[in-house]
Amino acid sequence: MLFNTILLALRDIRRNVMRSVLTILGIIIGVGAVITLVTIGNGTTAQVTGQIASMGTNVLMISPGQHRGPGQDSAAPSFTLQDVQAIRKEIGSLKAVAPVVSANATAVAGNKNWSTSITGSSNDFFIVRNWIIESGRTFEQAELLTGRAVCVVGQTVRKNLFAEDDPVGKNIRLGKVSCQVIGQLQEKGQSSMGRDQDDLIVMPLLTVQRRFSGNRDVAGIQLSVEDSGSTEQATEELIILLRKRRHLADSEEDNFNVRDTKELAAMLTGTTKTMTALLSAVAAVSLLVGGIGIMNIMLVSVTERTREIGIRLAIGAFEHEVMLQFLTESVVLSSLGGIVGIIIALISSYGITLMLELPFLPDFQIIIIAFLFSAAVGVIFGYFPALKAARLDPIDALRHE
Repeated sequence: MLFNTILLALRDIRRNVMRSVLTILGIIIGVGAVITLVTIGNGTTAQVTGQIASMGTNVLMISPGQHRGPGQDSAAPSFTLQDVQAIRKEIGSLKAVAPVVSANATAVAGNKNWSTSITGSSNDFFIVRNWIIESGRTFEQAELLTGRAVCVVGQTVRKNLFAEDDPVGKNIRLGKVSCQVIGQLQEKGQSSMGRDQDDLIVMPLLTVQRRFSGNRDVAGIQLSVEDSGSTEQATEELIILLRKRRHLADSEEDNFNVRDTKELAAMLTGTTKTMTALLSAVAAVSLLVGGIGIMNIMLVSVTERTREIGIRLAIGAFEHEVMLQFLTESVVLSSLGGIVGIIIALISSYGITLMLELPFLPDFQIIIIAFLFSAAVGVIFGYFPALKAARLDPIDALRHE
């Protein structure tokens, strides 16, 4: 019975192909838009999570002042190497502690130059930031203690100064300082903030302090907590220790800021998920528009086929059978729209993620929900036209011209 009803529905849909396509267009657009947006949102979230993970795991970043943007708060005192040593000594569960000083300079090699940033730190910097040495080596202890002019370069600097050549063992000039390249870092790509992580040169802390900043201040401290440790507990211990070292009274606010990269990751992924949900909700409105279109066409179909309905009722068809036929037509229409929308969404989202260099991560749960919702739209908006057809008076229907 149901199979024959579906065949009748397909026959009537095929009889008016163009009208059927235009009827389900809203369903196709709605389902396609929802699935495409969710897929792109999943890819964006995964990329942001991966980029933050590339900065290092369980990382805490300490900077002077209470600002959260780039740069240093001039009103807050900088840190010292003694602060770094105290953190290493008194805070437990730490994997590495890296003092950081930054500067900007134009790097010159032969007839090529490139404006980049210089980071002065220790070998702990490579551990904290999860940097892998692709070739060459890190700093020797003697180089760190004496402040020798040696450096490790990122891939962006290497490409702009040496093209495809291996820079290890060659010299570059940073401002007025001649520096020997002892290693190059593995490529990471852009950060979640859109900054090129590979556009940097790492030098010993003492070298940058002497040759570029001209003082012994430490602009920031980056540290990595052991996997078995807690970043929340480490943060609390850091705040207590630094308040004591910076001689802050109980009534005074902190003049430093401790940021946890896990909080940054949660904030960014939460933002992308919220935006995806909002855009998907807007796109889902077109499903309702498509449902109204189905109701409109089914009402027209009932009017066009009034005589046919009257004949069926006159020869013994039950009301529920007539109602089931029209309801099935509505559900088949909306389900076809859902299937076509899913196919278009998967193809388009794959192309968009490929173009934007995002991971292709379709959410099959959303795909199933979108299809079921499209079928439900057919039931909801097809019910009234089906009910109207079933309640037609056979005599009046047979008189209809």
